[in-house]
Amino acid sequence: MSNLINSFQKGQIEAGCDEAGRGCLIGPVFAAAVILPEDFDHPSLNDSKQISEKKRDELRIFIEENAIAWAVQAIDHEEIDKINILNASLLGMRKAVEKLSVKPEFLLIDGNRFKPFGIPYKCIVHGDAIYKSIAAASILAKTHRDEYVCQIAKDFPQYEWEKNKGYATPRHKALILKYGESPFQRKTFHYKNPQMKLEF
Repeated sequence: MSNLINSFQKGQIEAGCDEAGRGCLIGPVFAAAVILPEDFDHPSLNDSKQISEKKRDELRIFIEENAIAWAVQAIDHEEIDKINILNASLLGMRKAVEKLSVKPEFLLIDGNRFKPFGIPYKCIVHGDAIYKSIAAASILAKTHRDEYVCQIAKDFPQYEWEKNKGYATPRHKALILKYGESPFQRKTFHYKNPQMKLEF
């Protein structure tokens, strides 16, 4: 049995919302919204960052099969550069909520920022380690994004995206400096190492 909380308030239709890929150097940010039944449970359910990739993939199937409703939305790198990553993440969550087949009465948002659009909500810092619906959203956002990155990695093997998933690891930064920017580069994200000296 999971130690996470089932709902913020019983008797209302709640959607948990989270995103994945905020800190990446390439590609979209993915957001998810999930409405779970009140009796939903899985012993491994937790914040997506706290469980293995294999377990996340198993949970994705379980969540998608057992949720009342779920939706995932990507906001691409070009839009991220236009409106910034925070606004892109919030936009993704809103669009994911709007795609749900069941309209929620209340939103549980992971983090401390959100832009209201007519549905009552509560922001919860580290909410993906507290509420089941947010944890489920974090797993769907993460697994859908990882799947997308592994697909585009096939055409750009030099960046090793299947390993780093686009995050700003030292090796990923070094590979961008070596091979140049890909078409998926977030132009407003810094990847140059300030300790590297230019040789003239």
